[in-house]
Amino acid sequence: MKTIQAQSNSSQTRGEDFLPLQGTDYVEFYVGNAKQAAHYYKTAFGFQSLAYAGPETGIKDKVSYAIRQNKLTFVLTTPLRNANPIADHIYKHGDGVKALALRVDDANSAWKETTKRGARSWLEPVELSDSEGKVVMSGIHTYGDTVHLFIERKNYEGAFMPGYKKWESNYNPTDTGLMYVDHCVGNVGWNQMNRWVKFYEEVMGFRNILSFDDNDISTEYSALMSKVMSNGNGFVKFPINEPAEGKKKSQVEEYLDYYNGEGCQHVALATNNIIETVKALSSRGLEFLTVPSSYYDELFDRVGKIDEDLKPLSELGILVDRDDEGYLLQIFSKPVEDRPTLFYEIIQRKGAKSFGKGNFKALFEAIEREQEKRGNL
Repeated sequence: MKTIQAQSNSSQTRGEDFLPLQGTDYVEFYVGNAKQAAHYYKTAFGFQSLAYAGPETGIKDKVSYAIRQNKLTFVLTTPLRNANPIADHIYKHGDGVKALALRVDDANSAWKETTKRGARSWLEPVELSDSEGKVVMSGIHTYGDTVHLFIERKNYEGAFMPGYKKWESNYNPTDTGLMYVDHCVGNVGWNQMNRWVKFYEEVMGFRNILSFDDNDISTEYSALMSKVMSNGNGFVKFPINEPAEGKKKSQVEEYLDYYNGEGCQHVALATNNIIETVKALSSRGLEFLTVPSSYYDELFDRVGKIDEDLKPLSELGILVDRDDEGYLLQIFSKPVEDRPTLFYEIIQRKGAKSFGKGNFKALFEAIEREQEKRGNL
């Protein structure tokens, strides 16, 4: 079993950070029906209404609903006509992540620094303003049709951003304890992982903090490889997966087939109490992968002492792993679309900085059981 703690790249070693990031500003999804999707995420995940953009706010080609829970913001966007890039994206991929928006202090600088290092521009810097102030945003392409947006909002006091109006709703379910985006995982094609590792290192100044090969992430039937990219302050982490040879089709191959290309496979959402969060999510209809009860037989021998009781962990199917910094608890949902593509990870960190290597085998066997039901293993 080989896990590599990668060396910092040269720019990080010199202490430079030409792309200082303050964290994830929001995740934007292109969806077939944003009104219904917003209702789903409010009902099942406990998001609250935040802001709306559409014809009533002067936006004629699309509608967007912004929803929020603590520091976690989703934007759900639907086209109002066919034959435009949003409609084309949904036709090709189904509902999925379009933009991983990153908060910056200077969106102009972020765009200039990344494009001069080789990034392909998606949005040149643009200033949006209204009576509440201004937001500057820009963007670049990354893997597949996914983009990174750079959001500068230090001079804005409104609900979300210009072009949106505050969205007040009589339907406001209680939250489920979700706090912020912990990381977002991208699936890329065969032999493409190192290309995108190089992109994040050279274009965005990230470093490869962990690497897992097909000996680490494998079962009897399938395998994949993964490298975790992190920005300088560790606020933004993007693991990148690619398929590896196995007897049968891996989860990454299944994703690539159904998504019709590379894209964001899952978003990991942080909580401070995973037991209560998972109970709440399950009671609202979110389905999670399950592992055999035998996983818990020697849990304490493997991870040592933890604060949580074993019974609720085993009843809910929550996984536990430890590294040199502490331990983490995690669980993965089943896909939330009819296509077996997008899913969510719920994670609580008790000091651990890693990504649950000790759970890989149990997790991937659980995914394979679902693949087999779909006839895709």
